[in-house]
Amino acid sequence: MSQFVPLKCDNDLKEIIQSAFDSDFDLSGAWGYTQDSATHIHSTDLPLSQIEHILASMRAYLEMNMTLSKEDRYGSINLNELDRRRIQDKKFIYDKVKYEITAMREKTYNAFIHAYKEGYGTEGFDMEKHFEERKEATLKREVVYWFEIHQTLH
Repeated sequence: MSQFVPLKCDNDLKEIIQSAFDSDFDLSGAWGYTQDSATHIHSTDLPLSQIEHILASMRAYLEMNMTLSKEDRYGSINLNELDRRRIQDKKFIYDKVKYEITAMREKTYNAFIHAYKEGYGTEGFDMEKHFEERKEATLKREVVYWFEIHQTLH
């Protein structure tokens, strides 16, 4: 399985997200790999689980696509929540969320899309085999993302 390098953040998470995704969120902290490096969500107009999913998707996209060379990039990146725990310490409240990420190398994904477009509806196209091969080519990984949320709960 591919190894992805954790993203660095020097208290500029808000600016990184603004620059990379043209999105403005009321947050601070880091990329949430550990409780100590949690993303602090100060406020949101969106449901909390939705903003958490968006931020986790951004982290995955940066790790698996934007920071890699063109030949190493992944596409078709999707996240599904597997587990969620709310943890409170003396000062803060955290959501510790586990996601399953599925993705495929961009070159491979593009080849599957091309094969599907060319083959769909033709006599020789085996759709079941096509989707089985896509499934086999899909990378699955589980990640944990820590969010500090005490300000959003007041």
